[in-house]
Amino acid sequence: MPKSKRDKKVSLTKTTKKGLESKQNLIEELRKCADIYRYVFVFSVENMRNNKLKDIRTAWKHSRFFFGKNKVMMIALGKGPTDEYKDNLHKLSRFLRGEVGVLFTNKTKDEVQEYFSNFKEMDYARAGNVATMAVTLDEGPLEQFPHSMEPQLRQLGLPTALKKGVVTLIKDFEVCKDGDTLTPEQARILKLFGIEMAEFKLSIKCMWNSESGDFEKLTDGDEDVTRKEEADEDSEEGEGSE
Repeated sequence: MPKSKRDKKVSLTKTTKKGLESKQNLIEELRKCADIYRYVFVFSVENMRNNKLKDIRTAWKHSRFFFGKNKVMMIALGKGPTDEYKDNLHKLSRFLRGEVGVLFTNKTKDEVQEYFSNFKEMDYARAGNVATMAVTLDEGPLEQFPHSMEPQLRQLGLPTALKKGVVTLIKDFEVCKDGDTLTPEQARILKLFGIEMAEFKLSIKCMWNSESGDFEKLTDGDEDVTRKEEADEDSEEGEGSE
């Protein structure tokens, strides 16, 4: 029997990879912003939440945010004095480690610091977060939960039972202690009981002024990295002068 032309295997998992072209576009976009905007800030994020970062982007439509792809951003700004896009711009690259982003804006340093120092929102902790307080649930009925959830609560480790159709905690239960690294089960229990422990906030780490070329470190931290890279720069300059 001849094979049907319609009998073709189609991979549903096939995706188009973002390659060199997308990285090059990001580099060009970053450099274009360095030409357009007066200030460039590097910020760090604690307890990252995409929806909250989206709210900030919306509030700051007059500016540009770039988050992620630290290595590509370092190439765009420059890894050292020899390949930096503009004078002292490479100094921002020292701070592109971990969950950090870059903000291009015409707002002043005071305006940026005031906004971000006041933008703090609580959210539910995730597995791996550190508990900021001890939580113990008291024995008794849990009337906020339907009876159908009792097996799920018991699966999370809660000592529950159905009493006259009401989900009931049959004894006190310690969810976590202050300083505990939360497990997935602990994080889920805290969320079910509406207990928020994670604080989403941004911290401004450093700033670069496009008009003067001045770089300014705005927060403590990264001192060892800064000293090491300054020493490396001095060494490179010394070798180049020989």
